[in-house]
Amino acid sequence: MARDTGPTDRISRRFGVALFGPSKALERRPYPPGQHGARGSRRKKSDYAVALAEKQKLRLQYGMMEKQFRRYFAEAQRRRGITGDILVQLLETRLDNVCYRLGFGNTRRAARQLVGHGHIRVNGRRVDISSFNVKPGDVISVCENSRSQQLATRSLDLTSSRPLMDWLSFDKDKLTGSLNRLPEAEEIDTLVDVRLVVELYSR
Repeated sequence: MARDTGPTDRISRRFGVALFGPSKALERRPYPPGQHGARGSRRKKSDYAVALAEKQKLRLQYGMMEKQFRRYFAEAQRRRGITGDILVQLLETRLDNVCYRLGFGNTRRAARQLVGHGHIRVNGRRVDISSFNVKPGDVISVCENSRSQQLATRSLDLTSSRPLMDWLSFDKDKLTGSLNRLPEAEEIDTLVDVRLVVELYSR
């Protein structure tokens, strides 16, 4: 599956938000990259430009290409309920994101790599597909080999101060976690106005 591998600090500076976790570059230079970034833009952005930026932020935050992101939106539209809330639920229940929330990666990219290299099991079966949809009741665990355990433990040390989401449970001694329920939209800080994303795709 194709994935976005662009420069994270540069992207965060472009949008003025730390999309990929704490960014020292954004703290040092809180303005867009490029020759004229520090001077800022005097032009007012159109409504379309603002909505497009929100969509790009959400897509990049979860590490997806445009085609895959559109599929998630189409699925959210198809389901009954508030499209924006369902979209966020679908993104949050991706296996790579659940591993990130559990602390198996200090960033979503790190969590995706852990999944892609076959270090994660779901309900006892090895899963190396980062977009795998985790359902309530599913148990996520780290493979028992020493390399997998070492990588997961190292990541947990880096993320020990990060609070566990209410919709997850985690046993640090066994390196296992589970999805208790689907997350509510208000529980998730996406750093994005999802309403504008829905409006953009509904035009």
